Amino acid sequence: MNTESLNGKRILITGAAGFIGGRLVARLLGELRDATLVGLDDLNAYYDPALKERRLANAARLASNSTCDWRFVRGSVTDRGTLDALFAEYDFEIVVHLAAQAGVRYSIERPDAYVEANVVGFFNILEACRARLAQGAAFDRLTYASSSSVYGNSKAFPLSTTAKADEPVSLYAATKRSNELFARSYAALYGLKSVGLRFFTVYGPEGRPDMFYYSAAERLVAGQSVRLFNNGNCRRDFTYIDDALEGITRVMARGPIAETSEIYNLGAGRSTSIVEFIETLRDALVESGALPSDFDLQSHIVLTEAQPGDVEATLADVEPFERAYGRRPSTGIGDGLRRFADWFTEYKAQTGR
Repeated sequence: MNTESLNGKRILITGAAGFIGGRLVARLLGELRDATLVGLDDLNAYYDPALKERRLANAARLASNSTCDWRFVRGSVTDRGTLDALFAEYDFEIVVHLAAQAGVRYSIERPDAYVEANVVGFFNILEACRARLAQGAAFDRLTYASSSSVYGNSKAFPLSTTAKADEPVSLYAATKRSNELFARSYAALYGLKSVGLRFFTVYGPEGRPDMFYYSAAERLVAGQSVRLFNNGNCRRDFTYIDDALEGITRVMARGPIAETSEIYNLGAGRSTSIVEFIETLRDALVESGALPSDFDLQSHIVLTEAQPGDVEATLADVEPFERAYGRRPSTGIGDGLRRFADWFTEYKAQTGR
């Protein structure tokens, strides 16, 4: 995607030390000229902060060779004062809101963390954007992360944004759906244009250690067993990180198509069984040298019952996004997992983590 229209813009990226946020910052620093990029993240310990610090170190390295002005601020979207100060200082034109408390199962243990980060945090972002609009600022676009989890256990495949999404099976999903409804209200009441992207299981290098593919790789390399929930009868629309980034940057560059709030699926448009996925991951780890060529995967798999909050299958309808923004994700799980395995093997060798 030609990101020329983003050159010279003042851009806020929340969750800038996270998986998607960190990779987005790196991409923008490598592509844009004379933009002001401000990253906000609280660096919480939901997973190893060392990986977040590594992403920030990479951003600093890229910024040293970029014409863009990069600044990282350690802070939370739940702190309205921090947001107000940043908006006042930089007068942002574009906001990409990726900060959130992630994870379905953790939301069962700590629902308060999800309400605070995902509901209050998003409300604060909306209010900060609304205030800039009310002051006649140049702000004109908000892109935010929603989730495929809002569909619950819907079987109406492919999952379409025109279908109802009012039966979430996890609190995480409920908070993400609330974000979409808040955004719609702010568009109607205040003219705040936004695009919500329902991400479908984004994976790849520098990913989150709590996600299945990453934790499975760690367990297999350590000689431990991997549990396949729902007795292995799960299917997911796995989306490679670069395809997700391409989608985000296209939305950033073009903005909303209509003068309202919009929602799109950002998935691969194909569903893969969890059994095929783990077999492909095993092959990629063998190719990278992290596992021996004779590794017996079957002896390291344990089939178990479904967990509360899990959904059986996902499959995104990606046609509307392709029509609006001219892009369909193209990376298959074979290529995506090979790239992850190469990074994972090198990362473990370098850090011992």
